[in-house]
Amino acid sequence: MHWRDIVVLGSALVLLASCSGAPASEASAMNLPQSGAGVMTLPPSVNISKAAALRDAGAFMLDVREPFEYAEYHMPGAVLIPLGELTGRLNEVPKDRPVVVVCRSGNRSQVGRNILKQAGFTAVTSMDGGMRAWRNAGLPVTQ
Repeated sequence: MHWRDIVVLGSALVLLASCSGAPASEASAMNLPQSGAGVMTLPPSVNISKAAALRDAGAFMLDVREPFEYAEYHMPGAVLIPLGELTGRLNEVPKDRPVVVVCRSGNRSQVGRNILKQAGFTAVTSMDGGMRAWRNAGLPVTQ
């Protein structure tokens, strides 16, 4: 195991352990603690290491960039829903698992996160630094 894998795995465990709980199906699928309220929460934003850990733990990675940006390079497994289309496509975003919103630099992902929160999503966060930081850190991208 490479040291980066150990750091990412450790970050995932720390971040997931700090969650306040999750609905039973989500908690059992991801081995997360449950709270009496049964609602999992995430911080407003996470760094790329924590985003990678969440991805590896099964989070839904939502890319809100434009199709031409996504085609240039994207995170393996990320689902593209451009920010301008997000409100009309909320039904494509799962509510039964954590959601990490990503964009190019971290600005649009904050807007996307807020749209999801206003629509009732609780386990949602934005990735700081965006796909630029992800790629610059040597994390996997698909071109």
